[in-house]
Amino acid sequence: MTHTKSPGMALSRRRFLLGSAALGGSMMAPGLFNAAWAAGSDAPEKKRLRVGFIPLTDCASVVMAAVNKFDEKYGIEIIPSKEASWAAVRDKLLSGELDAAHALYGMIYGLQLGAAGPQRDMAVLMTLNNNGQAITLANQLKQAGVRDAAALKTRIDGAEKGAYSFAQTFPTGTHAMWLNYWLAEAGIHPYNDVRNLVVPPPQMVVNMKIGNMSGFCVGEPWNQRAIAEDIGFTAVTTQEIWPDHPEKVLGTTDAWVRAHPNSARALTAAVLDAARWIDASDANRIASANRLAGRAYINTNAAFLTGRMLGDYQNGLGKRWQDAHAMRFFRDGEVSFPYLSDGMWFLTQQQRWGLLRSEPDYLAVATRINRIDIYRQAATAVGGVSLPASALRASTLFDGKRWDGSNPAAYANSFAVKRDVRGRQ
Repeated sequence: MTHTKSPGMALSRRRFLLGSAALGGSMMAPGLFNAAWAAGSDAPEKKRLRVGFIPLTDCASVVMAAVNKFDEKYGIEIIPSKEASWAAVRDKLLSGELDAAHALYGMIYGLQLGAAGPQRDMAVLMTLNNNGQAITLANQLKQAGVRDAAALKTRIDGAEKGAYSFAQTFPTGTHAMWLNYWLAEAGIHPYNDVRNLVVPPPQMVVNMKIGNMSGFCVGEPWNQRAIAEDIGFTAVTTQEIWPDHPEKVLGTTDAWVRAHPNSARALTAAVLDAARWIDASDANRIASANRLAGRAYINTNAAFLTGRMLGDYQNGLGKRWQDAHAMRFFRDGEVSFPYLSDGMWFLTQQQRWGLLRSEPDYLAVATRINRIDIYRQAATAVGGVSLPASALRASTLFDGKRWDGSNPAAYANSFAVKRDVRGRQ
């Protein structure tokens, strides 16, 4: 299938090129403003901020910003709010019960396009982490000789349709996209060949234990806990699918940022400062894991968090390794920057799997959501944070496909295994 650029795509491309100037300027997205700073006041409009999180290791920078009082440096108080599911995070963001949240990248983009709930203009303030998720398969598959995706396909091909169930955490979210991508590369259609379930992260292990699923994709510590409880093994880490991939973001609504631009900057600065602290040393990572393991946060054994947070992996099949692409929170600002190409990638996969009503103007959507102007202000406030030369970055995924954001429509339509939108459920 051939594609031509629509006038809207061409316009957004020009707008991006004019606005970025190699990030030398403020890179204002359409509709954003700096009125508060121009008026000479940068005091947070709202000082007590309720920030939602799901019990996952990658909520660390949000929690540690509050625990270590990085928030006080920027004139705010972060109140971490433990939530039961990503759907709950979505609903509380939209209702205003939460000011912001540790959120799935794809959930924020899905909301912008009305694919993840009621349409609402959304905002990504920063990326919270790269890497650190995994796909776990049940020990019953191990006992049947399945160790990898190729063996899994053979097993599924020999069974009744729908005999195997796989879970992810939210239909447009990161875990759904990693699971779909991995299955599809093996020739397993994630909607036609298996049952595709949505399960909140803290419920993954118990559901696998009672036999409700053959596999799941989720963040840590739940993959490591499945190994520790001897109910599953790590078939693939998400950093094996895409080294240094974007994962969770600090998300909120467009309306909230417009009403509280200084609070948005302060919140981003506090979490960015905490991210830098976590990545500064193994001792800080261990301290973060110990705090996160507490009842108020993840409520589990700290050992389930610490190993993979330090990059010390074992897969439950006898292999052990030091992962060069383990979970990272800062890496001199490289992790934290809200690259437009990162957001666009999730749109290409949502388009691939028939989750969008029509093909989006990829760059225009990403430019609207990813608040690079707020991030730049926060990075300036924190100090010593490097900024990239471009808002697009290039990566090569495990199937050999290169992604750089230059032609998202062609990329979205380049996959052999995809979902016919006429068959959407």
